[in-house]
Amino acid sequence: MQAFAALLDRLVLTPQRNGKLQLIVDYFAATPDPDRGYAVAAITRDLDFPSVKPAMLRSLMEKRMDPELFALSYNYVGDLAETISLAWPGERRANRIPPLSEVVERLKEAKRAEAPQLVASYLDALEPPSRWALLKLVTGGLRIGVSSRLAKSALARFGDKDVTEIEELWHGLEPPYEQLFSWLEGRADKPINQMAAPFRPAMLAHPLGDKDLEDIAPETHAAEWKWDGVRVQAVAEGDARRLYSRTGDDIGAAFPDIIDALDFRAAIDGELMIFDPEAERYHPLSFGDLQQRLNRKTVSKKRLASHPAFIRAYDLLHVDGDDLRALPFEDRRQKLEKFISSRQPDRFDLSPLVRFANVDDLAQARAAPPHHAVEGLMIKRLAAPYVPGRPKGEWWKWKRDPFLIDCVMMYAQRGHGRRSSFYSDFTFGVWRGDDIVPVGKAYFGFTDDELKQLDRFVRNNTTDRFGPVRQVAFGADEGLVLEIAFEGLNRSSRHKSGVAMRFPRINRIRWDKPAAEADRLESLEAMLPS
Repeated sequence: MQAFAALLDRLVLTPQRNGKLQLIVDYFAATPDPDRGYAVAAITRDLDFPSVKPAMLRSLMEKRMDPELFALSYNYVGDLAETISLAWPGERRANRIPPLSEVVERLKEAKRAEAPQLVASYLDALEPPSRWALLKLVTGGLRIGVSSRLAKSALARFGDKDVTEIEELWHGLEPPYEQLFSWLEGRADKPINQMAAPFRPAMLAHPLGDKDLEDIAPETHAAEWKWDGVRVQAVAEGDARRLYSRTGDDIGAAFPDIIDALDFRAAIDGELMIFDPEAERYHPLSFGDLQQRLNRKTVSKKRLASHPAFIRAYDLLHVDGDDLRALPFEDRRQKLEKFISSRQPDRFDLSPLVRFANVDDLAQARAAPPHHAVEGLMIKRLAAPYVPGRPKGEWWKWKRDPFLIDCVMMYAQRGHGRRSSFYSDFTFGVWRGDDIVPVGKAYFGFTDDELKQLDRFVRNNTTDRFGPVRQVAFGADEGLVLEIAFEGLNRSSRHKSGVAMRFPRINRIRWDKPAAEADRLESLEAMLPS
């Protein structure tokens, strides 16, 4: 458990991707099975502890510490695991530190009535850093800057393999991955993925640069709209039907309407979106509507009816047992068009190509797309095979320029991980009449030096406190203006302003601009799609 806690601590404090990769690889080399396998599962969020919930941990703490003092401490620290790990009043009752594998296996099997005493016994046996790791493990709150893809890249580096081999195997494996590690260390043959309807690693695009435009021509490239949804892979083989995100997460539970429509033997790459059930078929709604369906374990019949899903197909990877990925895009596109035309038009349609004679035509199309759900263009080399990862010179994405608007900081909250000591999550608003109403929240877009400046502003200008949230001074004569960049906008009944931003980020800190000159809600409403 100590080695796992030390790994998490160092990952939090290491911002560079290669540094994180090497830390994980070194951990694999120094840690035996099954601990290292459970560490991978924790990082990739493939562990679940149904008997342990945050409310149970708060109750456990309040039995050992004055509830008012705990509430004040939690309010100050802003993170439940960190507060409990530092304030836990138990005494060390064991000379043996439990290994990670023991903690995982016992807590996974524990019944709800057994879990509190078991967690308490582990907290008694551990030092604060290991307590923190334990609590983050059981609550699924590991925010250490390591994605599932990065963990798989570390496995590939450890075994000197291609990461796509790991990704193609992943869904046929289970923690603690001992067979996988045996193969990576050369002690066993490669595991065979016998899982039906597997995930096939996605092909990704590079942002289009000015120099890249010189090589784009209709004789060698195709263009299509880049839709503002979620990139998915719909796969059906035999009796298995699955819907994967671009990173290989199975999201089928949230979209049973799509799963029911997979009445074929194929793998389709496309964009998942929500359509308006009262409009013409497949009139895409906003990304905000799609969020009503994402990350849900179950979906009500009412939600299925009001927010029906469909897939706008980009590519055909596999059909009737044939792997098409080595074929040129031009050939795969022809097969995709034939495949979609032969399907019942219930949950699938075809992403249309954008005809162009030269680059100027593409620039005009990018500047004036036909639908609010378009966020730019995809440009694909006609001869390109479907290659996992991000091969250079094959696919390009040319997104629309972001929207910019000047807002006023209203509230701030501490971040997580290495940002837990800084106010780094900022809520901002615009003028509506004589009031400022919130329109969004951002927690990136600034440098480390700017973060320190923003943190200092929050501390020096706090006017009220709401738990871990601080209200800062804002009004006609005071306040800090932030230039916010965002990718899109839609109406939202959940927000007081009536609008919600897509991917907002802080573009600039306008120390020079008075709050009275920030933008008004009318400026945002003018950007809404008609």
